[in-house]
Amino acid sequence: MKKYGVFLAILALVFASLACQSVMGGGNDVDQIESLPTEVNTDDLPTAPPGSSDDTGSPSGGDSEFPMPDDAKNIVSVAGTVNYQTNLSLEEAMAFYRDYYGKQGFTERELLTTVTDGVFSFVFDGDASGKAIVIQGVDLGDGSVNVNISLQDI
Repeated sequence: MKKYGVFLAILALVFASLACQSVMGGGNDVDQIESLPTEVNTDDLPTAPPGSSDDTGSPSGGDSEFPMPDDAKNIVSVAGTVNYQTNLSLEEAMAFYRDYYGKQGFTERELLTTVTDGVFSFVFDGDASGKAIVIQGVDLGDGSVNVNISLQDI
């Protein structure tokens, strides 16, 4: 009698397990797995616009109002803020913006300029909006620098 009790208990567990799989949609989904794509066609993925020159001859990327070096990539422009990566060094990126905004007659707020190991931040005044242009950069450690530019009330 004890043998039958153990057998019935195991049988009940097996039926309960099968019932749970049926209710929860489990089971053998080999057909679904095999139908999934094994490769992604990168031609169909959206790409960021490369850096180019606008009508004024200043470097820019896509719809950005801010200048960017020609090698700018992964450009994201949202709500007045632009973020991108470049192969320029931190020093070269800073020189790029100092040169560009200096030629435009903008003034750097040297009191707000910070340069530390792998990071820079500086601010320019002179935008027609009356807001300050804040430029920040971070060395990503892979030979590229992430740059963020925005207009802010400071």
